[in-house]
Amino acid sequence: MARPATAAQRRVIEGADPVTGRLKGTEAQLAALVKRGLAFRHPRPPHDHFLTPAGHRVREAAGQEDAARSEEPQAPEPADRGPFAARVGGEEDAAADGAARRREVQSAWQGLLELRRMTNADGATDRPCGWERAHLVRAAALALEAAGHRPAGPDGDGYRVRATPQPDSVGVHGPDGATLRACAATLERAGWQVGEYTEPRSRERYLLASPRRV
Repeated sequence: MARPATAAQRRVIEGADPVTGRLKGTEAQLAALVKRGLAFRHPRPPHDHFLTPAGHRVREAAGQEDAARSEEPQAPEPADRGPFAARVGGEEDAAADGAARRREVQSAWQGLLELRRMTNADGATDRPCGWERAHLVRAAALALEAAGHRPAGPDGDGYRVRATPQPDSVGVHGPDGATLRACAATLERAGWQVGEYTEPRSRERYLLASPRRV
């Protein structure tokens, strides 16, 4: 059983990246979290540290305590909060492109694959895990960006991932059929079930994607 985190360690946990669980702290702080079973060191360079499922539970419990103490309703967490956020498309102030962004995206994707390995009952990394099913838009966007797809800018040229009324599903929109087909192939390889549909009123073609369970 993981030992309880100290106040200082809880602050490091609460500051973890909201998308990937990536941690920032001193070597001593991170090593202590690993010893307590609250974090793990990724085996590939740059050897970043990420929250384990137990660490995620500590962070979620802290968030629930903060919400209970607040007298005001909690606003939804913005998609771009934290040091890293997968691009869902349409961002006005998207982070700069370049090698640094690509490294961040690939590190986040590797961290998500490790989270799959640790949290899927059979250790499978070829299908989404519980975190992805709870964060559908961010999970699908990360899969697309990690595969090199271009997110839409303010003018709309590129993919856009959006929530839908359909349970356990996201909508993926693109400027043309070729973009949609490429996005569909990427999501299928990442463990998503994908279908292409037509919006009845606008006649726009779009993808409906949901995380595969088996």
